[in-house]
Amino acid sequence: QVQLVESGGDLVQVGGSLRLSCVASGDISGFYSMNWFRQAPGKEREFVAVITEAGVTVYRDSVKGRFTISREITKNTVYLQMNSLRPEDTAVYYCRGDDVRSVTWGQGTQVTVSS
Repeated sequence: QVQLVESGGDLVQVGGSLRLSCVASGDISGFYSMNWFRQAPGKEREFVAVITEAGVTVYRDSVKGRFTISREITKNTVYLQMNSLRPEDTAVYYCRGDDVRSVTWGQGTQVTVSS
């Protein structure tokens, strides 16, 4: 089974930028979509962005215009470029790959935005 490993989380000031990476141990083209989710302390995990196998992207409203999801299939990697970060973006960010039979989650990477 393909495993997903996130990286790139850090402590950043308000207005700063980070790029998260999600590297798969195998071919990500087997997933029909790759997603980023996040979970803040005391809150439920929430959808952030998705990129489909066709390259279609969808974002939650609060990150539109600030976050960009992209992929490099040859590197089996999905990225989340996050700009203009806000304190409310503080969370553990998770990568998830969806195929026809199951979903695969990474272990998460912490993003902390300080004011």
